[in-house]
Amino acid sequence: MQHHHPAESGNDTVTDPVCGMKVAAAESKPHTEHRGRRYYFCGTRCHDRFAADPDRFLGNARPAPSVPPGTQYTCPMHPEIVRDAPGDCPICGMALEPMLPAASDEADPELTKMTRQLWVGAILAVPLVVIAMRDLFLRPWAGLAADAAWSWVEFALATPIVVWCGASFFKRAWHSLVTRNLNMYTLIGLGVGVAYLYSLVALFFPGVFPATFRTHGTAVGVYFEAAGVIVVLVLLGDVLQLRARHSTSAAIRALLDLAPPVAHRIGADGSEIDVPLAEVQVGDRLRVRPGEKIPVDGRVIDGGGSVDESMVTGESLPVAKTVGDMLIGGTLNGRGSLVLRAERVGADTLLARIVAQVAAAQRSRAPIQSLADRVSAWFVPAVVLTAIVTFIAWLLLGPPPQFAHALVNAIAVLIIACPCALGLATPMSIMVAMGKGAQAGVLFRDAAATETLKHVDTLLVDKTGTLTEGRPRVTAVEPAGGFTETSLLALAASLERASEHPLAAAVIDAARERGIAFDDAANFEAVVGQGVTGSVAGRRAALGNEKLAARLNVDVAPLAARARALREGGATAMYTFADGSLAGLIAVADPIKPTTAEALSGLRADGIRTVMVSGDNETTARAVGLKLGIDEVIAGVSPEDKGAIVREYQAKGRRVAMAGDGINDAPALAAADVGIAMGTGTDIAMETAAVTLVKGDLRAILRARRLSHATLKNIRGSLFLAFIYNTLGIPIAAGVLYPFFGVLLSPMIAAAAMSLSSVSVVGNALRLRRVRL
Repeated sequence: MQHHHPAESGNDTVTDPVCGMKVAAAESKPHTEHRGRRYYFCGTRCHDRFAADPDRFLGNARPAPSVPPGTQYTCPMHPEIVRDAPGDCPICGMALEPMLPAASDEADPELTKMTRQLWVGAILAVPLVVIAMRDLFLRPWAGLAADAAWSWVEFALATPIVVWCGASFFKRAWHSLVTRNLNMYTLIGLGVGVAYLYSLVALFFPGVFPATFRTHGTAVGVYFEAAGVIVVLVLLGDVLQLRARHSTSAAIRALLDLAPPVAHRIGADGSEIDVPLAEVQVGDRLRVRPGEKIPVDGRVIDGGGSVDESMVTGESLPVAKTVGDMLIGGTLNGRGSLVLRAERVGADTLLARIVAQVAAAQRSRAPIQSLADRVSAWFVPAVVLTAIVTFIAWLLLGPPPQFAHALVNAIAVLIIACPCALGLATPMSIMVAMGKGAQAGVLFRDAAATETLKHVDTLLVDKTGTLTEGRPRVTAVEPAGGFTETSLLALAASLERASEHPLAAAVIDAARERGIAFDDAANFEAVVGQGVTGSVAGRRAALGNEKLAARLNVDVAPLAARARALREGGATAMYTFADGSLAGLIAVADPIKPTTAEALSGLRADGIRTVMVSGDNETTARAVGLKLGIDEVIAGVSPEDKGAIVREYQAKGRRVAMAGDGINDAPALAAADVGIAMGTGTDIAMETAAVTLVKGDLRAILRARRLSHATLKNIRGSLFLAFIYNTLGIPIAAGVLYPFFGVLLSPMIAAAAMSLSSVSVVGNALRLRRVRL
């Protein structure tokens, strides 16, 4: 049980979530359990208030993230950085995050803090911008106070934004300079710092500036609004990024939730006791009741039933289990009662290995660096060097007052080089592209997918739920011996009504869809590995395979060829018998989606090689692959094998996308260059994949690729617009036109150019809304 306690306190002291008082975490104190966590209270009054409405007070909770003991931490942008404790990345300064997140969906302290800073900064930035543009917004009242007085108001509003909201940016910028790992935080720190410090000097020491840079009287223009708005915009981008990072760990948390918290252990005397899952040992006998999840990997030693393994294997058909069969932890038992002997527990279970593979694949994915990040290695020192050269040149060669001219022009260089537009270029295009994709039924989880999807040349697809509908249905009804389709289905459905066989539901559904009435079977008997028998309306009836036919001494030769053809086509064929005679044949299969063939044809025309990777048997998988014209079929693979197959293609130099819908696909989805999940599949697949096709229609991949092409083109255009202002503006700000035309670029003009570049970038990004997909 996890105790509710703040990060700064030990396990013996906790915070009362109602009143905020610190209390001792002792059994003698009032306490309660809520959503798997224990909360302690200072008294019964707080306890009762919490019990009446827990969600009202959980906002006061600041629990320490309950990551597993021994968890290591890594940087999301530099996975080679691994530490034993939380901290900052020595390369980029970003906060390290746990390799394996907490099992519960707890708030990220960094995201909580940064969101609070964003709201405070935004509230202060709005009046700051209005005051800075008072000639436009406050024209009737602009003359009520001198410019110097308004500057003091701007100073009061901007200082909390820069000093408190932007503190982490300055810390990371300083760290980048000390370690010589220049990045976007270096640019942000320089741009915000120079604009703010320049404004401070202008406010407190206006006399150092030449008269040409004064607005009215002795006042000098300040740029507090530039510093404040930059901080707020960067905070917005970081908050969106943190939210995306937090959502990626939801896949692992959901996987961890598949395992039940307790297991029913059977003692030597036959008694049962509920024990935590962590206490289960190899060799323990465990009972699994109907409707419960299998706690660990083990083998059936008593009982039988039907187990839904779709959450791990991805296959839609439940699997019949009898003594000696293997069970997978996390799968769902049907109506039968099972007793298993634990064979793999803890980290050795299949579910635990899938969790580890998903986490490892997510960490190993190469971070996508934007063009702005790649050029910052030379851009930042080039700007700083230009500013220094500008200062020295004006100090030595400029007209009086040399120092004032040198300072103002050097600051103009740094302000016009502010990375606001550079930082907005990629995020704005990505945000618009994601919205456009959502309208087209494509959800992107991150920016990397929009860039990588364009370069994909190989598509690996799961069969069940991806190429097929994922729900078995009756596909053929072949009557014989005087039966009609209606009477044959009525007979079969009556038998299957009492059956726990995985295919029984498909037969019953087929009868109900056709409005066929059916009865209950008497003397029902399930023959393991053969079929079922019973009495229906006074007739001896049976349904099963050739082994059951041989047992009943019934000749199935009239329909044997048809049964063989149906099986070769990927269906399960079942004979039906009545009073010792052949009544007909019923086939059950998982139908191919109507849009699958069209989608695969379009992908092949787009130059993409398609490969089916399925856990199904060889015959069924190859039948589906042949019908759809798939380039390569790999059948009978385990969840671990799927991830290995992805890596094999990557080792050959292929850019791989993986499309799937089940938990068994999660490792492969995470390992692929682009993971594509079906929106009709499991939550785990969608949370692990970088792209989700909302309707489960593979044709949406083509729309996603067209959007990827358009987005990359748009990003390049935005970056060009951002850089062109720097390329043209920096030399002008340095004063290259002064010897010829006597023109100097005031920092105010530099700030206007910076704002114009941001507006142009945003406008260019919005063009993506008109792209035809």
